[in-house]
Amino acid sequence: MIPVTEFRQFSEQQPAFRVLKPWWDVFTDYLSVAMLMIGVFGCTLQVMQDKIICLPKRVQPSQNHSSVSNVSQAVASTTPLPPPKPSPTNPATVEMKGLKTDLDLQQYSFINQMCYERALHWYAKYFPYLVLIHTLVFMLCSNFWFKFPGSSSKIEHFISILGKCFDSPWTTRALSEVSGEDSEEKDNRKNNMSRSNTIQSGPEGSLVNSQSLKSIPEKFVVDKSTAGALDKKEGEQAKALFEKVKKFRLHVEEGDILYAMYVRQTVLKVIKFLIIIGYNSALVSKVQFTVDCNVDIQDMTGYKNFSCNHTMAHLFSKLSFCYLCFVSIYGLTCLYTLYWLFYRSLREYSFEYVRQETGIDDIPDVKNDFAFMLHMIDQYDPLYSKRFAVFLSEVSENKLKQLNLNNEWTPDKLRQKLQTNAHNRLELPLIMLSGLPDTVFEITELQSLKLEIIKNVMIPATIAQLDNLQELSLHQCSVKIHSPALSFLKENLKVLSVKFDDMRELPPWMYGLRNLEELYLVGSLSHDISKNVTLESLRDLKSLKILSIKSNVSKIPQAVVDVSSHLQKMCIHNDGTKLVMLNNLKKMTNLTELELVHCDLERIPHAVFSLLSLQELDLKENNLKSIEEIVSFQHLRKLTVLKLWHNSITYIPEHIKKLTSLERLAFSHNKIEVLPSHLFLCNKIRYLDLSYNDIRFIPPEIGVLQSLQYFSITCNKVESLPDELYFCKKLKTLKIGKNSLSVLSPKIGNLLFLSYLDVKGNHFEILPPELGDCRALKRAGLVVEDALFETLPSDVREQMKAE
Repeated sequence: MIPVTEFRQFSEQQPAFRVLKPWWDVFTDYLSVAMLMIGVFGCTLQVMQDKIICLPKRVQPSQNHSSVSNVSQAVASTTPLPPPKPSPTNPATVEMKGLKTDLDLQQYSFINQMCYERALHWYAKYFPYLVLIHTLVFMLCSNFWFKFPGSSSKIEHFISILGKCFDSPWTTRALSEVSGEDSEEKDNRKNNMSRSNTIQSGPEGSLVNSQSLKSIPEKFVVDKSTAGALDKKEGEQAKALFEKVKKFRLHVEEGDILYAMYVRQTVLKVIKFLIIIGYNSALVSKVQFTVDCNVDIQDMTGYKNFSCNHTMAHLFSKLSFCYLCFVSIYGLTCLYTLYWLFYRSLREYSFEYVRQETGIDDIPDVKNDFAFMLHMIDQYDPLYSKRFAVFLSEVSENKLKQLNLNNEWTPDKLRQKLQTNAHNRLELPLIMLSGLPDTVFEITELQSLKLEIIKNVMIPATIAQLDNLQELSLHQCSVKIHSPALSFLKENLKVLSVKFDDMRELPPWMYGLRNLEELYLVGSLSHDISKNVTLESLRDLKSLKILSIKSNVSKIPQAVVDVSSHLQKMCIHNDGTKLVMLNNLKKMTNLTELELVHCDLERIPHAVFSLLSLQELDLKENNLKSIEEIVSFQHLRKLTVLKLWHNSITYIPEHIKKLTSLERLAFSHNKIEVLPSHLFLCNKIRYLDLSYNDIRFIPPEIGVLQSLQYFSITCNKVESLPDELYFCKKLKTLKIGKNSLSVLSPKIGNLLFLSYLDVKGNHFEILPPELGDCRALKRAGLVVEDALFETLPSDVREQMKAE
């Protein structure tokens, strides 16, 4: 038998040609294989099995009066004999006999052959051969343009160049850098250049025109020292490819033989499909299981009427219906191909989408066979034509810098710089590079990208490969972004941090990040920021929940108020500039966290007392001296965290007792001398920081704080600790270092959950052995002089050193 693999010669010769086979050609190839298997299977059955089996018919006397004498003998010979009766010796044996014909094997073979040739319909006889022939014709039609000399040479040349362009390292790098221009040059040439979708810093929604090689400013031109750092072999190969592509384009654009050849072979397949469907549908019923055979061979066999059984009729009938289904699908696919061929203008090809995506706007459109092959390539993978387009543009020569950069920063090298940031995201920090390496977008596990002091950053569409990217930090970077990349960031970016020296460095596209949840701005802003048009656009950030501004504003921007309906946390770090006119705070009714740091506040702003949803308030590094207004906090039922650290507060008013919802209270780095006992009526406090003050005495009422877990009086003037402190059984962290303590009470052993203890910088001579009862306290959590640690019993020391 002939293996199916022998028919491969009718298919394409070079596997590389598959890039010119769109999905419908691949699909029809598989259908051809299926039909070929049907044909081969049918032919195999024809060769290996009996085609037909015939038996003579009994002739009734009334039907043949002229040959009674001749037939009577035959009829008598075929008359069945009565079955023998069981004998006494063998009662169970009964011999079964049928009609006897007195024909031998050769006569039967002769009858079968005669009836097969004379009585069996030709369709039933030659069905598998027809399937085989039609399928081979289909396969020849599908791949003829790969064989025809006039077209195969162009295809082979094109595939050769295409493969080199696709595999060239130059191509990979060139697509990630866009040529640029100064704003004046753009204004002078904008009437002569097409507009691209590359967005750069400027007015919101502005589009930037990418210039040809001649209009590129000097900063985009690669000097010799930079080019020398490139792989010389790669540079020579890329240069040769540019020349090959130019010559090939001139040669192929002269005619359209490839297009005409493909159309003709598709039309031929459609015509053949219609013919096959037509005659097969009419003749499939001719495949019958029982066939009447009337041949004049009576003188040789004694019979002329036979009843025959076509042994493969049932199977052929099923195969024919299956074949018709495959041919129907094949034909419909060919009809779709014709629709595609005539509906689209395939003899013209525009690189518009490549120009928009890459910003290389001098890529020329092509025509005729060159255009047709690029259309076919797009059906396989549009990336091929995109990469091929690089070698049609002179601007791609400016990719030399980018190539050097990518060679230097490999994915493995970048992965070595990965670290976890403050938001617990996997971050890649890049500082003072000449650009953004394309290899960054190969690190798919990246969650945060931090760019610092990088000029001419281009964020390409390949950023969409970073499925996990949620955070982007731009510190003193000039950024351009492609529109597909912007679409990706609009959907995926959650956190954006921008550090700038000039307001003009603020990227205008950030105001369209509709899913942005956190925005951090660090830089010098206008004092009259509320009139700034750019920040007015913050109202479009509908998902913004956290806004942090570290600048020098004199009042809360109106743009911030515009997002107050969904803003939950606001931080203003003002670098010492006095923040006035805080009435806008009253409109932020949904605010839960507020930080006003280094804003030169002398009093607690009254507008804060209107924030009924406020849970955390941080007034760090201001000039607060008196906090009598603290009584108004009693209306903020949800307030649990109050940080008044790094101020000049001299005393804590007794009204503090009314803040019964407080859980965290920070008064560190102030000038407090006396702790009022009323403070400890806030019995929900879990965190109390009184470090770096002038406190001398801790009231015994501290024992009321049964929820206390953190207590710090570091760097004060405390001389003794009340025993009631050790009633706070939940205490985990106790910082009493840098005081004037001389004795540590043995009752410290009552603090079973204590895991961190700082006693360094006091006047202790010995540590109580009861520290061993603090099972959670280990040596790493005990901050003490080494000599003082040695005063503990050895078993306690060993216990603390044990893991």
